Amino acid sequence: MRSLLSLSLEEDVGSGDLTTLSVVPTGLAAEGSVVAKQELTISGLGIFEPLVESLRQRANPDEEAESLRLVEALDEGSRVGPGTVLCRVQGTARALLIIERTFLNFLGRMSGVATLTSEYVSVVAACGSATRILDTRKTTPGHRLLEKFAVRCGGGTNHRMGLFDAVLIKDNHIVAAGGVAKAIFTARSSVLSGVKIEVECDTSEQIEEALAEDVDAILLDNMSPDQVRRAVELVDGRARTEISGGVTMETLEEYARAGADDISIGRLTHSAPSADIGLDLALAK
Repeated sequence: MRSLLSLSLEEDVGSGDLTTLSVVPTGLAAEGSVVAKQELTISGLGIFEPLVESLRQRANPDEEAESLRLVEALDEGSRVGPGTVLCRVQGTARALLIIERTFLNFLGRMSGVATLTSEYVSVVAACGSATRILDTRKTTPGHRLLEKFAVRCGGGTNHRMGLFDAVLIKDNHIVAAGGVAKAIFTARSSVLSGVKIEVECDTSEQIEEALAEDVDAILLDNMSPDQVRRAVELVDGRARTEISGGVTMETLEEYARAGADDISIGRLTHSAPSADIGLDLALAK
C-alpha cells in the first residue's frame, strides 16, 4: 500500500506542484474540511496519515509535509448525507493543496466501492435473507487491498484475496484437469490441509460429482434464480453455495431469496463510480 501511495504522489506531484509553489506563500497555516457532496458510505480516511508519510519521504522542504495532521474524522463505514464533514486536516496551505487531489482520489474511489456495496447489502437485508455479498478478484490492479477493505466498510464480505489463499476450481481448470472429480482429487492431494476447496458447477451432475468429493463450497455459475433454488435444495447444506454471474441490482432480491449462502458480485469493484467528495480550504485565524 505504501508503494502505491508513493507512486500516486509521484504521478500527480512529480518534480513539484508548479501552481502551488509559485502562488502560495510559505508557512501559511490552513485547515481543510473534507466534505461529502452526496449520500455515501465512508471508506479511505485512514489513507491520509500514510499518504502524508509518503509526502514527507519526498524530502522537499518547499512542500511543507511536516505540517500536515488529521485532527478529526468520522468512522470508516459510516453512512452520511451530502454536506457532511468527513474529516478535518490541518497544515500549511501549500501542503494541503499538494496532497489534496491524491487523497481525494483514494477517498472517492474507496467510498464509491463502499457505497455501492452497502446498497447491495441493504437490498438483501430488506428481504430478510441471510445471504452474504462477496467481492471478487475483479479489482483495479495494485488497489486490491484498498478496494476489498472498502467492500468491508460497505458491509460486504471478502472472498479470497488472490490465487494464493484458496482453491477455486473453475470451468477451465476442470477442462485442463480432465473432469470435476479429478480436479478436486488432485487439488486436495496437492494443497495444505485446511485450505478451502470450491468448485464451479454448471449442472446438477457436476454438483453431485463435487459433493461426492466432499468440497467445501460450490459456485453456481450463471444460473437463473429457479436453477439456484433447485441447486441449493440438491446441496442440502453439504457445502456452502455461492451464486456468481448475472446478478444485478434489479435481480438481486430474487437471487437472495433463492437460498444460497453467498452472492459474489464483480461490479462492486470493477464498476463502482467514485463518490463525490471535496476539500474546502480555510486559512487559520
